[in-house]
Amino acid sequence: MDFALNEEQRHWQMKARKFAEEEIRPISLARDAIEDPSETFTWDIIKKGSKLGFRTMAVPKEYGGHGTDYVSQALVMAELARGDSAISKTFSQCWKWSHLIAAVCSDEQKDRFLKPFIEDDTYVLGKGGTEPTAGSDNRLPPPDDPKAGHKLRAERHGDEWILNGEKTFIANGSIAKLFFLDVRTNPNVSVKEGSTLFMVTRDTPGFRHGKVFNKRGWRFYQNAELIFENARVPHANVVGEVNGGGKKPGAAGDTSGGDIFGDLELAANALGVCESACELAMQHARTHKQGGRPLVEQQLVLLKLNRMYMLTEALRSFVLRVAWEHDMKIHSANAGLAMNFSEEAIQTVTELGLEIFGAAGGVTSPEAEKLVRDSLIWTHLAGDNVQRMRVSQRLVRMAEAIERKARETIPELTAAE
Repeated sequence: MDFALNEEQRHWQMKARKFAEEEIRPISLARDAIEDPSETFTWDIIKKGSKLGFRTMAVPKEYGGHGTDYVSQALVMAELARGDSAISKTFSQCWKWSHLIAAVCSDEQKDRFLKPFIEDDTYVLGKGGTEPTAGSDNRLPPPDDPKAGHKLRAERHGDEWILNGEKTFIANGSIAKLFFLDVRTNPNVSVKEGSTLFMVTRDTPGFRHGKVFNKRGWRFYQNAELIFENARVPHANVVGEVNGGGKKPGAAGDTSGGDIFGDLELAANALGVCESACELAMQHARTHKQGGRPLVEQQLVLLKLNRMYMLTEALRSFVLRVAWEHDMKIHSANAGLAMNFSEEAIQTVTELGLEIFGAAGGVTSPEAEKLVRDSLIWTHLAGDNVQRMRVSQRLVRMAEAIERKARETIPELTAAE
C-alpha cells in the first residue's frame, strides 16, 4: 500500500502545523486559565484560521469551499489539535454541518445558508441533540417508547413551527449563528418516528442561549444551554421530511454529515493530542535528570515513552485508514472503532506523559496537565458504553449484510442447509 501524501494533502498539513505553532500554541494555556468559561473563547483565532480556510475547507468547491478530501481533513484536525484540542474542535464542528447543508438540503436552503457561511469569518455552526432529561436515549433510543428521547417540542402553525423546550451542553452553543436541531414533532410515537431536523438561526425570535458550562477540559470550546420559548421557525427550515429525523440525513452514503464523520473527527483530534503529549514528554525526558542520570536513560521512563509512541502510531494508522476509506466511499464500522480506540489511546498517552514529569521529584507541567484534562472529554464522547454499543450494533448489521450478500452470490449455501 502507498501511504504517501499527495501534494494537496501535504500542503494542508503544513499550513495547519504552521498555524498551530505560530498562532494557537502561544494562546492555548492563557485561554485555558481564564476562570469565566464564557470568556475563554476569542474570535481572533477563529477569524485568522477562517481566512486560511480551516472553517470552510470541507464545503464542496461548487459552493465556494475548498472541497478537501477526508485525509486532508484528518491531517488538519490532528495538526490543529497539537496546538489546542478545543480550538481544533471549534473549526471541525463546522465541517460536518456545512457539508450536510451541501449534501442534503434543498437548493433554496443551500443558497440561504451556505453563502453567508462562506463569506462570514464568524459564521460558526452547531448541532443540538442533548437535553437535560434525554441524553443517551437520543443516541440509542428505545424502539417503542414514545416518552424516551427528545423533549424539545415543535407544533406547526401555518408556515411556521413553534418550538418550546431546551437543549443542553450544546457545542458552539453561545457563539454559533446556525444550529441543526433534533425536535419532537410527534410525541405519540418513538423518537425515531416522531422527530424532525430543523435549521435554526441565532436571531430566531424566542430563541436564546443560557449558561455556558464550566468544564475541566476543552475550556476554549463553548458548550451552552439553548432555550426555546415560543420560538418561531419557518417551515422552510425543515431538513428532509417532517418526522423523518430518524433517517439521519447524510448518514447513509454521505459520511461527512452524520455520525461517521464525528467518529473520525474525535479520533483525528485525539491523534493530535497524543502527538503533543509524546513531544512534550520526550523533550522533558531528554533534558532533565533524576538521581544524577538523565530521565531518558532510566528504564521506567523508557518503557512509558515506548507505550506512548506505540499507541500514538497505532491511532495514526487507524485514523488515516478510516479517512482513506471515507474518500473511497468504503462504509465500515472502522470509524466507530477508531473513535472507541481513541479514548483509550489519548487517556493512556496523556497520563503516561504526566507521570514522566512526575518522575523528576514531582515536577508539574501546565501543558501536560492540560492535555490530561482535555483527554477526559473522550470518556463521554468516544468511549462510553452507549457509544461502544452503537458501534457494536453497526458491526452486527454489517455482519448480517455480508451474510445476505454471500447467500445471494452463492445460492448453494442456502440449499445446503
